[in-house]
Amino acid sequence: AALLSPRCDAAAVEEAADLALGQINADRAEGYVLSLYRTVSAREQPQEITGSVFYLILDVVDTECHVLSKKLWKNCNTRPAHSTVYGQCKAIIYINQARNIAHLNTYECTLQPVPGRYIWSICPDCPVDDSPAKPEYLEAAAQSLAKFNRESEQTHYFSVLNVTRASMQWVVGPAYFVEFLIQETSCCKDDTVADISMCEPLPPEVAKIGFCKGSVVNSGVEQFVTTSCEIYTQQDPATEEENQEANQ
Repeated sequence: AALLSPRCDAAAVEEAADLALGQINADRAEGYVLSLYRTVSAREQPQEITGSVFYLILDVVDTECHVLSKKLWKNCNTRPAHSTVYGQCKAIIYINQARNIAHLNTYECTLQPVPGRYIWSICPDCPVDDSPAKPEYLEAAAQSLAKFNRESEQTHYFSVLNVTRASMQWVVGPAYFVEFLIQETSCCKDDTVADISMCEPLPPEVAKIGFCKGSVVNSGVEQFVTTSCEIYTQQDPATEEENQEANQ
């Protein structure tokens, strides 16, 4: 069949890009939900019987939603320019509207943060993403999680699974900003636990996983700790995606 070149803002192309990116995000196990920035290129190959195959090149940016949240990209906030990760996804998707089929055949995404030198030239005081594995960020995540464990209504303690993003900025003193995954442990909050890291994680089929954002600001005299977490159960993951598919 002929290979057509529809406009990137054509309704069929916009729908194909939306469905492709939704399935790309659902397939990814690490990182953040990707949001569509623009469609760079679109080719359409009508099939002999019905439907079309779309060959897409999409410019994308990451959002503040972790992929484990399984949120739709349109429901996620994009990041400030200085902390955005930009990328491009190439995708091939078959769409058959008559039979309500959208099958992502293959995709490949390449992501890259904005180099720090460009950020500093425009905004010298903006925090720049740093290596999450540094001890100061691991400590900041532990302090932020300790606040969550004290204040949450969860029945079990959670431990840090891994730090996914980190940055530092000088405010009244060094301020550390972290994003990290947490996992439910076997230690009950009714018990006194001296060291959360010694608690065994619950089996994967029953353990809750969470995503947190936290900060630790040191003023020299005082220390200010913030935390904000979302908890996902094993049953949660695909609900939003499934609801969208059901509505379609």
